[in-house]
Amino acid sequence: MIASLVIGIIFLVTGLALRYWINRRKFYRRNPTGAEGFSSYENSVFIKLIERIGKWIAYAMIILGLLALWAYSREKKEKEKATI
Repeated sequence: MIASLVIGIIFLVTGLALRYWINRRKFYRRNPTGAEGFSSYENSVFIKLIERIGKWIAYAMIILGLLALWAYSREKKEKEKATI
């Protein structure tokens, strides 16, 4: 029961932190005109691909974290119901 709580919190925090980190990197890569600056085309394509994959991983971690927290709450309610 406690394992789902710990896993849920870890996945949720890690997913949110990953999204924050990716968005922060993207923000600081912009120049004063608002365009992203890359040293080469290949670098641009590779970084954007990695960031897109990272965002999908972050979304999956957030969803799994929320599902684990939901499972924990259901287990806790069932345990309370069984003791009454």
